[in-house]
Amino acid sequence: MKPSRTLTSLLAPPEPLIRNPREHRRDAPLGRWNLYIGGANRHVDGYVNLDIDPAPGVNVQADAHLLPFRDALFTRVECDAVLEHVVDPERVMREIERVLAPGGWAHAVAPFCHPFHAYPSDYRRFTPEGLRSMAGSLEVIETGWRTGPAATMLVFTIEFAKMLLPWRWWRALAHGLLGWTLWPLRYLDLYLLRMPYAYRVGNHCYIWLRKPVKLD
Repeated sequence: MKPSRTLTSLLAPPEPLIRNPREHRRDAPLGRWNLYIGGANRHVDGYVNLDIDPAPGVNVQADAHLLPFRDALFTRVECDAVLEHVVDPERVMREIERVLAPGGWAHAVAPFCHPFHAYPSDYRRFTPEGLRSMAGSLEVIETGWRTGPAATMLVFTIEFAKMLLPWRWWRALAHGLLGWTLWPLRYLDLYLLRMPYAYRVGNHCYIWLRKPVKLD
């Protein structure tokens, strides 16, 4: 008998990461229309939720390489941990640029030091400079790290332990035990992300972009 989803969620350990509070921007408000790319199995208030998978919470099923929206529609576009899963991230960024309204904001997050995770495939990793190189005509406002060295250490420790175990239920048990034991260490990132060399083993990085307003 399989445990219920509610029981599984109650027993699941906290995430082995904590987000950098400096990533949040108060000057990037939502507009009437906003797009969230990659929000399968979650509800994102205020956004049209697009994903390649028709999962719960998804409003539009589509490929990010060819967004099914007219030009200059969205005030804000979120692209959360998607670019590593697409064949052509440059094309996805140009699609984001196309559907973004003048003056609108785009926010992309991608992994650097993170285990392989196919959805449906996993092609690459990024640095802040790599994200910056795909900005196109969008103005780069800020780059940084969402999750840092502590997250990297915890995620890889858990994955390494699971890799050594032969049976699925052993791996699930190891995930739970290590997750509950180690999760307080995630708060080290609130200090480590202030260190000058944190980028060497950063976990996920981010970029904030803005579409210029054309003056007549």
